[in-house]
Amino acid sequence: MLYHQAESWGYQVPTRTCMASDPLEKVARLASESAVVVFSISSCCMCHAVKRLFCGMGVNPTVYELDHDPRGEEIEKALMRLLGNSTSVPVVFIGGKLIGAMERVMASHISGTLVPLLKEAGALWL
Repeated sequence: MLYHQAESWGYQVPTRTCMASDPLEKVARLASESAVVVFSISSCCMCHAVKRLFCGMGVNPTVYELDHDPRGEEIEKALMRLLGNSTSVPVVFIGGKLIGAMERVMASHISGTLVPLLKEAGALWL
């Protein structure tokens, strides 16, 4: 197993050398491996904001920086198909379930439904 170092966030994201051939399968597999998964692009300000939101809440999301992945463009296109629009990142999965892009995450946070989702997924213990 190879490890990709995400310098700005200080954690490693495992990348298997044997990848699923279908990008949607890869997204589903990666999304189910951690309580909170964020698909991101390292230079995206909205991606940075959603990562800071989770870190500020005490959640340590697994972040896949698509611009550091050789198949990142394919994964980004698959995420766009899942979302049904042109906004591709950030895309957040909690407990293996698609939450959506930044506006859905923020709407859940403001309405008070984000914390229960994070607790149910085991990402928050308080």
